[in-house]
Amino acid sequence: MIARIWSGESPLWLLLLPLAWLYGLVSGLIRLSYRLGIKKAWRAPVPVVVVGNLTAGGNGKTPVAIWLVEQLQLQGIKAGVVSRGYGGKAAHYPLLLSAQTTPVEAGDEPVLIYQRTGVPVAVSPSRSDAVQALLAAHDLQIIITDDGLQHYRLARDIEIVVIDGVRRFGNGWWLPAGPMRERASRLKSVDAIIVNGGVPRADEIAMRLNPGLAVNLKTGEKRSVATLTEVVAMAGIGHPPRFFATLESCGVQPVKTVALSDHQALNANDVQALANDQQTLVMTEKDAVKCRAFARDNWWYLPVDAVFDDERAPQLIQQLVRLAQR
Repeated sequence: MIARIWSGESPLWLLLLPLAWLYGLVSGLIRLSYRLGIKKAWRAPVPVVVVGNLTAGGNGKTPVAIWLVEQLQLQGIKAGVVSRGYGGKAAHYPLLLSAQTTPVEAGDEPVLIYQRTGVPVAVSPSRSDAVQALLAAHDLQIIITDDGLQHYRLARDIEIVVIDGVRRFGNGWWLPAGPMRERASRLKSVDAIIVNGGVPRADEIAMRLNPGLAVNLKTGEKRSVATLTEVVAMAGIGHPPRFFATLESCGVQPVKTVALSDHQALNANDVQALANDQQTLVMTEKDAVKCRAFARDNWWYLPVDAVFDDERAPQLIQQLVRLAQR
């Protein structure tokens, strides 16, 4: 229903317009207060790069954040990552992630980034506190923030916005009448616009999510997802249909698809009930970090990587390298 409202297919968005106007007024006043200097943003001693979005829901920003970190690592740049840690309930903040940190504590996306990249990661509702904790513990040259475009308390040197190229901005209205956290005019002030799928416009860097080999949660075995049989597909991400479409593009026709809420907490009994012993449960990598502790032999996940064919992508990396080396 939310998807139909936000796309404009359902007229119910009209009933939510008063709340959307209030949301837009409050968010606009917050941003204005920082622009006028009424509120002060904290500036880190190293460059800060924000990877965010204008809309609620999965646009692919976490794969972009991982790609940035990996590309900077290849250039010898020491990067760290900070996040709000949405869905996590840590005993204290800021929380520096370790190999023992669970998604229950830090949230699924920070744990995914930590496991994929191995770089220092910290979470806190206050991103500036997370940055300070990282810099106190590690010698870093640049900080990547996964989300946080609207977190103006942290000053930033580069803003990168990721857009879903298929859904784009829906009906264009603020939450809850539409999917927007800020209006599309905000794009005029950012440094780079990355579009995940769809048809990019002239000022947008085209990206696609490329699936890798399926990975068994218990054994680590890797194989083509097309070789798995009787697949039940599970996705707890911002836009589950994208994952199901990815499976179909790999030649997989699931016998059942299960769309969960983004960042939804998972437990052994609920997940085990989704597929029997004769079926294969295939999930996203973000779901997998929450299921490893109680994984079964027939559970697999399909990782995806951000892939760029646009020549402006390596130019963006070089810009960040120069910034970090300054």
